[in-house]
Amino acid sequence: MPKVIITAALTGAIHTPSMSEYLPFTPKDLIEDAVRCHNAGAAVVHVHARNPQDGSPSSSGEIFREILSGIKARSKVVVTPTTGGSYTMTPQERLAVVSALKPEMATFNAGSLNFALYPVVEKIKEFRFPWEKAYLEGTESFIFSNHFQSLHIYSKTMKETNTRPEIEIYDVGQINNVAQLMSEGYLNKPVYLQFVLGILGGIPATADNLLYMIRESKRLLGDNFIWSVCAAGRFQFNMGVINVLEGG
Repeated sequence: MPKVIITAALTGAIHTPSMSEYLPFTPKDLIEDAVRCHNAGAAVVHVHARNPQDGSPSSSGEIFREILSGIKARSKVVVTPTTGGSYTMTPQERLAVVSALKPEMATFNAGSLNFALYPVVEKIKEFRFPWEKAYLEGTESFIFSNHFQSLHIYSKTMKETNTRPEIEIYDVGQINNVAQLMSEGYLNKPVYLQFVLGILGGIPATADNLLYMIRESKRLLGDNFIWSVCAAGRFQFNMGVINVLEGG
């Protein structure tokens, strides 16, 4: 059996501390979780920075530097900082970590979509921090913007820093976006795709949808890609199994 590469996403940006007591948000906790994940077999950790006082998403270069340097000092895991950031950040803020720290890999979101988590508000009886409720409610009107002009800027910056893009695919049309960027010379072959299923606003996490996305990628990109799968919540288990069986 070929090697299986496991990526551990430590926090994400859309989740809030009240959703889970296990959500790490201080640099120390993020470093500890990353090292534990690596020791357990993860080859890659996906990192979002958080305000260590209240867990709110942060684009602070100092916080990112503390987290990334702390992880690297204690492990050989591949560190992938986000450029997705959160819906409160500008594109410049989202990309700043790549320009400043030149990581070996970083996320590259392949298109725009609704990205919502507002229904979860009704399920939380008490919020740990004041910012959380308004933040989650705000996703009702949030469009995760990743237009072609910004994709060109992201591609150019990552080439300049020798950072490998982890291309996040939230829906089928974004595969076509990747094909267009490859034809324009913005992305080097082979590209690395990560299919993200189960986000409210993106493609649902079903076996048929995942198999279709793999098939469509082969049709549009040929042999010029490798892939992995990320699915929301409990769907990660089912989608992860199918991904391994299909050669992801």
